[in-house]
Amino acid sequence: MTKLCLQTSCMMMVLTMSAAIQAETPHPATDVYDGWRLGTQAWSFNRFTFFEAVDKTRELGLNWIQAYPGQRVSPQIDAQMGFDLPGEIREQIKAKLAEANVSIAAFGVVGVPRQEAQARRLFEFAKAMGIEVIVSEPADDQFDLIDTLCQEYEIKLAVHNHPRPSHYWNPDTVLKVVEGRSKWLGACADVGHWVRSGLDPVECLKKLQGRIHDIHIKEIDTNVGHDVVWGTGQGRIKGILEELHRQGYKGTFAIEYEHSWDNNVPLIRRSVAYFNEVASSLNPSGWKSVFKSDLSNADFEPESWAFQDGVLELKGGGDIWTKAQYGDFLLDFDFKVGPRANSGVFLRAANHEWLPWVEVQVGDTYGQDVSRHICGALFDVQAPSVNAVKPAGQWNRMTIWAQGPKIKVALNNRMIIDVNLDDWTEAGRNPDGSRNKFDIAYKDLPRMGFLGFQDHRDGTKVWYRNLKIKEL
Repeated sequence: MTKLCLQTSCMMMVLTMSAAIQAETPHPATDVYDGWRLGTQAWSFNRFTFFEAVDKTRELGLNWIQAYPGQRVSPQIDAQMGFDLPGEIREQIKAKLAEANVSIAAFGVVGVPRQEAQARRLFEFAKAMGIEVIVSEPADDQFDLIDTLCQEYEIKLAVHNHPRPSHYWNPDTVLKVVEGRSKWLGACADVGHWVRSGLDPVECLKKLQGRIHDIHIKEIDTNVGHDVVWGTGQGRIKGILEELHRQGYKGTFAIEYEHSWDNNVPLIRRSVAYFNEVASSLNPSGWKSVFKSDLSNADFEPESWAFQDGVLELKGGGDIWTKAQYGDFLLDFDFKVGPRANSGVFLRAANHEWLPWVEVQVGDTYGQDVSRHICGALFDVQAPSVNAVKPAGQWNRMTIWAQGPKIKVALNNRMIIDVNLDDWTEAGRNPDGSRNKFDIAYKDLPRMGFLGFQDHRDGTKVWYRNLKIKEL
């Protein structure tokens, strides 16, 4: 990972992730609170397979998922998630997670076998899959063995609370079983189930301070009796987040949206936006959305771009620009293109008119030879190291680093560009002696300016989502 980082402490901090995240990816986690990781509980997508749940998690711009036992692995793999999965299927799951830049942070709710040999198989599965927390509701007499295994494998166990009359519906019962035991044992605080049990989730969190290892987060409107978009209904989420901030909680939030099962991603997306608004006001990591959902912070011709259901779509009629200017930054986003599409991302533009600026190509160039004009290239000045774009119609992920004269580009888990613009000392000429079309030496380009997303005005179809930026 270190060879992919810019040689500054700021960049090292940006790219520092949990051991659970796939170590080979150059794409950063983009959580807005420094120390919190927002992800999904795959149970939110229990009408779908685990692989589909992973795709929906990435669609939401999240890097974390909590798996549960019994979910079919994929439409093509007729097996269920569980600690007895054979090695071949485990490797297929790891490959899917790596491709999507999603990590399994926790596994549950799962029963812990009473026999030590069987229990070890659960912990060995968790270790092999990079799982940090096992979520369970064990019997009281199992905790001696569980505590031993948690310490040996260095994996936490979080006791989950289903609603009354389940055994752990009240936090006092959780405190009783973990009392006097190691800090590897704690609570998976399901704040929505506490509401269903008639308890105040903030008061429950206060009781469990220091023992909270995981959060199942949901907003239950007691007037309608089911999940609603966070910040609506009785609006408990803000107080829950403020209490966890006060406690200094560091860890994962697993979104468990138990309503509108067949199409809850739009509702979850609105909940994520509310979470990010509150969380970023408490302890901001620096990550923020490039564009507001109403595009009020963008410059573009009316009707030329549309932002709907989290996706920015080119309709035709001109480029779209940020109103803010950026100097040193980290830009992360997903994109997909239509057949023969030709677009790009403009960096540090002094204005919206034609003036040489760094353009990172975005286009339908799957399978083409490497050149200075394929997707991921710095247009006409630097070819990527490899053609990493996916076929038209598939979502890609791109990360762009800009710091001083240095520009780096990662595409679909491959670092493909790593240049220093100060090496471009002549107008119209690249450092390798080849010609380019620009009448300015790239070393003289502005180091501060607008970001733009190109309409090539040739019928190009291109879509962007999860557009996030962090100023360095």
